Amino acid sequence: MPGKINENIKSIRELKDYTQEYMAFRLNMTQAGYSKIETGTIPLSCDKLEEIVSIFEMDLISIIQFESSLYLKSDFMKLKASSVEQDDLFHIEMLYRDKIALLEKLLDKTDKELKNYKDKYDCL
Repeated sequence: MPGKINENIKSIRELKDYTQEYMAFRLNMTQAGYSKIETGTIPLSCDKLEEIVSIFEMDLISIIQFESSLYLKSDFMKLKASSVEQDDLFHIEMLYRDKIALLEKLLDKTDKELKNYKDKYDCL
């Protein structure tokens, strides 16, 4: 069942990754004023609704009938994304560990070469 239009506007704004500040700027109003539109604290005028329709590049019917559950990520998807991020972090950590090991080997080799040169040319 479609929610209230102000809730739909908020959901669409979040889905489009628009900030309240951006919407307020486009609507020539303050962020606090725009926030009141989303919360339903103030009534939404037809003019502002038409401007919002234009900003979202949607038709009015789509905004009225918008079902956020069909578009927004579910908790499962958020959890899955978090899991992917954890996997990425694990791989990054492993790459750094490998890099550290290689650098330690290089440093050890360089130290040995330096010692050899010192031993060889120390008598000069």
